[in-house]
Amino acid sequence: MTMRRLIGGVGAVVLACVMLVPVHAGGGGQRGGGGGAGDAPSLGPGNLISGAWGEKTLPVDARGWGFMTRSYVSADHKGPFWSRAKEMLFSGKQVTSFTISNFDPDFYCEVRKHYGFVWFEMQHSTMSWDNVAKMIAACPGPDGATPMIRMPDQFESSIQKATDLGAMGLIFPTMRDGHQALEAARYSRFPPFGRRSSGAGQAGQVWGKVPGGYQNTFNDNMLVVVMIETIDGIINMDEIAGTFGIDVVIQGNNDLSRFSGWAQNDPRYQSLLNISRNATLKAGKFWGNAGQQYLTGNPLSADVRFVQNGPSMDGWTPPARGRGNAEEPTIGGGAGRGRGRGQQ
Repeated sequence: MTMRRLIGGVGAVVLACVMLVPVHAGGGGQRGGGGGAGDAPSLGPGNLISGAWGEKTLPVDARGWGFMTRSYVSADHKGPFWSRAKEMLFSGKQVTSFTISNFDPDFYCEVRKHYGFVWFEMQHSTMSWDNVAKMIAACPGPDGATPMIRMPDQFESSIQKATDLGAMGLIFPTMRDGHQALEAARYSRFPPFGRRSSGAGQAGQVWGKVPGGYQNTFNDNMLVVVMIETIDGIINMDEIAGTFGIDVVIQGNNDLSRFSGWAQNDPRYQSLLNISRNATLKAGKFWGNAGQQYLTGNPLSADVRFVQNGPSMDGWTPPARGRGNAEEPTIGGGAGRGRGRGQQ
């Protein structure tokens, strides 16, 4: 009997609440924000892919590209960077690379002679940290391309392993907001700039003969790169690009095409690139694309400073190796998924 009374009481309360809803909803808009239908806000078409945000390319002012990245370098830094990629970037050159996805120390040492940096693929490959460590140790020192790693994530434990084994650049994929970007940046440099801890890895031996010593010059020579590959990443471009400690922003062009649903030769896709480019310029960082096809032929090619793959510095051509060096082909357009530069 008690249970029946309880159920009946609850039912009466619910019925009363349901009956009250129309009374509040039909109050003529006098409560809350608004004065009825005649006072509704006028909504425009939005500006995600149109208007000033997406279509207008901001001019480069007197500070140029990378003014904030340049400010991260210590005041007492002298001479060129011993990181080839960073020296090229700060000299206004386009920096190209070669992607290594398999364990091959001899080939890595050959590739180092011809590019600005080597892109070790740890997001999409089955290589181990030990594989990458052995390749970097096979030809140590600054006389060659900077070893950089595309990371599997932005966790402190992963960043610590990558830096301790001797990487001098970290590339973080699929950045969606400033929180992720901050996690990527904060552990990538020593204090007081960052929160990298001192480990007992091989980095000190790999870079043991660099000018000024490894420990004292690591922060100045380090490069932290983030990749924009999703629509939410584009929406949050200002906070990502403006994150303290981020040096370079690039697009993962294939994934940005997939997540947006627009082929890379679609004007709407080009607007996404422009949003990223404008935010990166305003934040004082360097900008680029993973796709080497953006080095030339695109309206924004003059601003591209950093790419995955691309031509070597000295005309060297790598031997055919299966899939080869085409990690970011163009999606969409008449020629399909080939390596051609013509599809933009």
